Amino acid sequence: DWMNVSKADIGAYSACYKIGMFMVLFRTAYTLGIEPFFFSHASNENAQQTYATITKYFVIFGSFISFFVIAFIDLLKLPLVPEETYWVAIKVVPLIVIANFFLGIYTNLSVWYKLIDKTRIGAYISIIGALVTLLLNYLLIKQGFSYYGSAIATIAAYGTMMIISYKMGQKQYPIPYDINTILKYLGLSILFSGISFYIPILRENYLVKIVLLSLFLYFIYRNEKETLLRIIKRKAK
Repeated sequence: DWMNVSKADIGAYSACYKIGMFMVLFRTAYTLGIEPFFFSHASNENAQQTYATITKYFVIFGSFISFFVIAFIDLLKLPLVPEETYWVAIKVVPLIVIANFFLGIYTNLSVWYKLIDKTRIGAYISIIGALVTLLLNYLLIKQGFSYYGSAIATIAAYGTMMIISYKMGQKQYPIPYDINTILKYLGLSILFSGISFYIPILRENYLVKIVLLSLFLYFIYRNEKETLLRIIKRKAK
């Protein structure tokens, strides 16, 4: 055993972590494409507004992906985690998905210290994140939270990095993020995810999940209708 966590629990956690890879893949693909764009537009007059818009749409797509993955975990686990004995750790997957989403938002928010050539700040923020991870892992696992403690530590670490980067960035390189809209999408995604996964009576009710997913898509459409229609018209020309 490691810190009173059995090898079976560690194996189950590692296996279920795979389901969270959907968000990791989205975040990685986005990062590879967007960083060159950030640098190429740095000298533009409206660069900050462009970065703010890109971040908002990252949150919109990320919110939808995280909600979709969490809502349909019990279907995704069949091909991804075929060993049923590992399913005991499936309850931590929502935390892992949201943690990786937070890391993706942090990647967006971290553009400021790259553009002003202060990348050492990124190292300091990463060190803080690592310390939060180690401290919470130690405290929570010692308290008997097992792999749940590790998942909580991960989401806390990435959340802390996200907040620190935002606060520091607004002082050093202000970007007009639409925080209210971002928080609405993020909050609604987390709320619907919790309802569809952690309420036992709804866990296997896929009709409710599809209704919630449809409501979320309608919320996106209602709020982003003008932009979406503008894009469609531009494509049609």
